[in-house]
Amino acid sequence: MRTVNPIEIVNQSKLKVFHYVLILCLFFIMMFDGYDVVIYGATIPMLKAEWGISDLVAGAISSYTTIGTAVGAVLFGLYSDRFGRKRIIILTTFLFSFFTLLSGFATSPILFIVFRIIAGLGFGGVMPNIAALISEYAPSKHRAAIISIIFCGYSVGAILASFSGQVLLERFGWQPVYWIAGLPLLVLPFAIRIIPESINSLIKQKDTKRLVKVLQKINPMISKDVQFKYVHQEQQQKSSVRDLFKNKLGLSTMMFWLSCFCTFILMYSLNTWLPTLMMNAGYNLKSSLFFVAVLQIGAITGTMIFGNIIQLLGFKRVLIPLYLVGAISLILIGYSKNIYIAYGLIAIIGAASVGLQNMSNAYVAQYYSVDIRAAALGSTMAFGRIGSIVAPTYMGILLTFNLQPQFNFFAIGIAAIFGAIAMSFIREDHADYAVEKQLVSNEIAFKKESLS
Repeated sequence: MRTVNPIEIVNQSKLKVFHYVLILCLFFIMMFDGYDVVIYGATIPMLKAEWGISDLVAGAISSYTTIGTAVGAVLFGLYSDRFGRKRIIILTTFLFSFFTLLSGFATSPILFIVFRIIAGLGFGGVMPNIAALISEYAPSKHRAAIISIIFCGYSVGAILASFSGQVLLERFGWQPVYWIAGLPLLVLPFAIRIIPESINSLIKQKDTKRLVKVLQKINPMISKDVQFKYVHQEQQQKSSVRDLFKNKLGLSTMMFWLSCFCTFILMYSLNTWLPTLMMNAGYNLKSSLFFVAVLQIGAITGTMIFGNIIQLLGFKRVLIPLYLVGAISLILIGYSKNIYIAYGLIAIIGAASVGLQNMSNAYVAQYYSVDIRAAALGSTMAFGRIGSIVAPTYMGILLTFNLQPQFNFFAIGIAAIFGAIAMSFIREDHADYAVEKQLVSNEIAFKKESLS
């Protein structure tokens, strides 16, 4: 009986209904992950007024939340193979949805911080596991685009946070916008049925029955009696962060970590403080919240446009210039007096921060081989989360100095410059796709030599 490699079946498959339903489900989860993260920045002015907290304390609350997020990224990213990515995705979705919902019932800053930290565990754990899971089930030629589309859900959720803030905050207060975060709890029973267990977990368990069942959704021609080739099993069981520094991957791994750190500084400085920064620049609360929506619209548009360009030019040739354009836009926004120019600059900044991170996730997922992909995504995002811890408090301290708006935006833009420098040191010749291409070329050359 012919044996087949399940990973090759997925890589060579066409997009099926199974893929579209899975993409939609994961997109929805990412949408509320984005909503729950960004909604805090929209409510800072009201929280400051109700609880009498300063900019520094408001920034610290966001930093405490992202400490939980960093811990979640490490725990749920590195140990997903032990429990299965499906279970981790369901658990982390429950955590960030339920505890963001509870945040709307908090009666003091301390209780609010506790709920946000626990929700942060979910924020950190869900992203790398969604990226790793969809990387296993997406056909190789569509993988980068699919990952980018799913992570656009984060931006859609942030837009939803912006609009819900505009509609609800002044009329009903800050609590209802947190209650909306509980909606994914209603969808979890359906997500449990839709989301499959990861191929790697099924391979590790040698669960042929479940593996056949899920692969038949991708290729109905697969027989129930098929036998699978369980490749690289020993290596998968031992994969860890140490493997990210083997085979000349060390420099690129550190540069991925540093670039993610810089991008998270951009993202969380803006997610937390953009409404406040724009209010300091002379805009009212509703207008300032609309800038949050424009930022995320720019992120989505940029992901779609530049994600396609990446297919032609490669990641580095697109992402490095995008970092630099983002830095220039951040400098210019502080001097802009025209609201429409400001909208345009904020949209570009969205593409060069949140959008850039969406594409960077796809970069990491494709750069590393499948057996260390989860560790790569988990550790990269965990290191990036350090930037998300630093950024809110960093900006909160700057705001206490009452500087001119351009100085605050310039302080954020510095991170984009360092992100570009870090990404320029990533070694493309050591990427998994480059190694595979070289192996194929060597195999073709060997066959030609044998025939001659």
